[in-house]
Amino acid sequence: MSLRNDLERVASDHWENERVKIKPLETEADLIYAAYECELTDEQRELVSPMWFYVGRAYLFPQDFFPCIIHNEIDERIGFINFGEWFGSNAYTWGYFIDKHHQGKGYGRAAARLAIQILKEANPEMPIKLATEESNLKAQKLYASLGFKRLDEKDGDDLVFGL
Repeated sequence: MSLRNDLERVASDHWENERVKIKPLETEADLIYAAYECELTDEQRELVSPMWFYVGRAYLFPQDFFPCIIHNEIDERIGFINFGEWFGSNAYTWGYFIDKHHQGKGYGRAAARLAIQILKEANPEMPIKLATEESNLKAQKLYASLGFKRLDEKDGDDLVFGL
């Protein structure tokens, strides 16, 4: 079974919570939003991989990566998330960002909670791992508040958290 197959089995109404909806990146408008219209702060650009990195992985390894757009409660596009398989390990992961105009409103936390819910429904036995720069204290605090624990491993120079 692949990540894509696992995710495609999750009921469509389970891809939303009270704040956000996560929808597969399927249209040209979604791609344009993620690549050009979803703006990051200067600090974020230093901390996250660019959207093209995620979409490129999904193109090369379609069964292992699943790029999506994050929408708010009124169905505006507000961010990007890419579900993936953790390389070299039997775990799921994701990389995501919220447009700078929608930050500070709880959307990042809501999207992370929803991502956990989706991945746990896709395969409840599969652990989830997330990596972040050591300097990204905001992400580390968020991950800890969601129940992730710092693991005794690194992803390159990045810290790894597991759930």
